[in-house]
Formats: sequence, structure tokens, C-alpha cells
Amino acid sequence: MKRLLTFLALALLSATSHAADSYSFGVLSQRSAVLTAQYWNPILEYVGRKSGVDLMLKVARTAPESNEATERGEFDFVYSNTIFQPKMATANYQVILRPRFEAITGQIVTLEDSPIRSLKDLQGLEMGFPSLAAFVGYAVPMDQLLRLGIGVTPVFGGNQEGIMGQLKAGKVVAAGVNNQVMRAFAARENMKYRVLWESVPFHNLPIAVHPRVPKEVAHAVRLVIDGMEHDAEGRKVLEASAQIIAQKPPYGFQSSSPADYRSYTEFYRNTLVKDIK
Repeated sequence: MKRLLTFLALALLSATSHAADSYSFGVLSQRSAVLTAQYWNPILEYVGRKSGVDLMLKVARTAPESNEATERGEFDFVYSNTIFQPKMATANYQVILRPRFEAITGQIVTLEDSPIRSLKDLQGLEMGFPSLAAFVGYAVPMDQLLRLGIGVTPVFGGNQEGIMGQLKAGKVVAAGVNNQVMRAFAARENMKYRVLWESVPFHNLPIAVHPRVPKEVAHAVRLVIDGMEHDAEGRKVLEASAQIIAQKPPYGFQSSSPADYRSYTEFYRNTLVKDIK
């Protein structure tokens, strides 16, 4: 506890000169804007009070719009795993935190009562994906289909929950999804589904910072977010936000670096999916 208090005190002091400035915090569009705001706003408010750094949530309407803004470097901080795409390199976002909770996987899923029983059954059919920019929702499952020689016609839903809604409504026979977002969506919507394929795990979405943000500001934000799980008030905020999206523990984030996300860059270096290069 003493160590945590020292960290928080240092974070507050280091950010004092920047307290009058606001820094944008972009979040990759996976869920609805309402759910995203309900999850992130209490966390950002807590971080602002503890660090003295005012963080303003920014959410684009769709994942492609979110990624276009990220590619242009419009966000000061960003919660996204699309920053590892080759075309994002010029923005030069640097990972500072990664989630404490479980890694994510890409899945190809169908409804529980669907006649689709294997990936081979998808040959020649329309299949749903969140967007071209979705890592485990598009790039990873599409790479697998290409390696198996299975051709599908992509249909895009704008974001993760958008395509899940289309799957539930029967507009697509299967979908590429993020396993955690799919699980939470199905629990809320009372939707039963079957997993046809699942990828290896990847670290979940990181928090990264743009190079223009002063180092002392980035350091203050990182220290406070890293310490939330060990602070009674911070832990309460994390638990309340987790309940909104049916997230399982552990909660919060821990300090990280780009080295923890080498599996992403290696994937993009070797993938057969050409429209994400």
C-alpha cells in the first residue's frame, strides 16, 4: 500500500503542470458507443483525479473510422490492437499498458442450431466479419481460411457487436469474432452459438500513447492505471465497469511495452491476408 501511495503521489506531482491540458483517449469501436462510454468514462475520471491528467473519451461510429483516426495519429492515448498493422507504423503509437485479464483468440462461430458443422461447409458462402481492420475478428480467421483453401465472401458489420447482431438475426451463417466480446454479447443477448474454429491466444488490446504526449504525462497515466487493482477505490471502479460488459476477473491493466506484442507484428509479417497490408 505504501508503494502504491508513493506511485500515485509521484504521478500527481509529475502531471501537475499539465493539469490544464486535455488528452484524447481513443477506444477501438467494438461495442456500442453507449456501452463503451459506460465502461470507460468512470475509469478515465478516476485516472484524471489521481494523476491530474484530463483524459477525454473519443469513440468513432465504426471500427474503420476509429482506425482511420488512429492511423492519422489523432488520439493522444489509444486502446486498440490495430496499431500493429503495417499501415499504422507512421503513427508510431507505443504500448504502455496491457490488460491483466485473459488473452484473446479469434473464433469462427455459428448459431448453435446451424447446419454449418465445419469450416469446409463455409466454402462459397457469405461470412460475417467486424471490419477489415479487426485483428482477431477478421485478419486471424481469414488467414486460417486462406491457408485451408476455403473461399468465403466477406460481409462487414462495422464492429464486433454489429456482426454478432447480424449472426443472431440470421443475416450471415457464420462470423469471425473476438472470443471475449462474443461470449459477453451472447450472455447479454441470450444467444447460443457454436465455435467452429479458434486461434492461438494473443495479448488483449493494449493502451498505447502517441509520441507527441509528454513523457511525464504518459508516465503519470501509466502509473495510476497500473495501480488501480491495488487501490480500493480503483478496484471498485474496475469491477463496476466490468459488470457492464460481463467481463470476468482479473480486472485492470499492468505496465507493458511493444515487446509484449511481437506476436502481432509477426502475424502481419507472415499473413496471407493481403487487404490488411
